[in-house]
Amino acid sequence: MKIAIGCDHGGIVLKQAILDELNKRGIEVTDMGCYDGQSVDYPDYGKAVAEAVSSGKADKGILMCGTGIGISIAANKVKGVRCGVCHDVFTATMCAEHNNANIIALGGRVVSPELAVKMVSAWLDTPFGGGRHAGRVAKITAIEDEYFK
Repeated sequence: MKIAIGCDHGGIVLKQAILDELNKRGIEVTDMGCYDGQSVDYPDYGKAVAEAVSSGKADKGILMCGTGIGISIAANKVKGVRCGVCHDVFTATMCAEHNNANIIALGGRVVSPELAVKMVSAWLDTPFGGGRHAGRVAKITAIEDEYFK
């Protein structure tokens, strides 16, 4: 598995803990920045990770900003991306099981590094449930196909 990871300055507090967990799991990671706490624009990192996932250069992506909201909005503008904002282990699990999210977004001002690692683990370890959820994800894809010409 290949994962692309990116954050702005608001998410930098989570990134190293998540990178450590991904390395423990032997997962190949492409770190797309940012690399310090200097103020940067989250759309740049959301787009970079989303393009990596959409193009197949990465299987999944992890994004972080202050709340996870802005960077997820940016990522979801890229065709083929289903990025959900998660705030706890339950939402991370549901992102995988119900929504087949290929990117999750976390907030460095909302969750601790320890909780972020648990959330990423839950998301990675939870398979897509398929069934009734597959039809709903297909409807999301149909909306995307209608508007992304």
